[in-house]
Amino acid sequence: MPPTFPTLDRTDRRLLDLLRVDAAKPLYELGELVGLSPSAVQRRLTRLRVSGVIRGQVAVLDPRALGLAMTTLVLVELEADTGPHYTAFRECLRDEPAVRQCYHVAGQWDFVVVLMTADFDTYRQVAERLFLANPAVRRYETLPAYGTEAAPEAV
Repeated sequence: MPPTFPTLDRTDRRLLDLLRVDAAKPLYELGELVGLSPSAVQRRLTRLRVSGVIRGQVAVLDPRALGLAMTTLVLVELEADTGPHYTAFRECLRDEPAVRQCYHVAGQWDFVVVLMTADFDTYRQVAERLFLANPAVRRYETLPAYGTEAAPEAV
């Protein structure tokens, strides 16, 4: 049974937009921006966390500071649309530190995988392990990213 989420009002949505940009913003600042007291903001955020609307908070790291200068999007088509192929591919990705995100998609490709590596040579080593040597993979296409565009700030 899918989860049941609460109905979100305009203030909830505004708070979520603000958190998406900066989840470390203090309650009093959030309150000033949405017209609520810090305690009212805390109650709303607690409700949103308990209900599963907010699943967690993360730190956004600068890849360059970690020596990860290359971001690559990889489009992947599997050999067959079967559970074992999907399971084998997911397990392979789960064990690879270079994998930052993976999306199971509809259409011509089965997955979009986001990799972060130090350079092109490191990417090639990862691609050989994940895609070339993987019997579940029929073909893949590499799209090196020139950069990322930040999401627009909450208004």
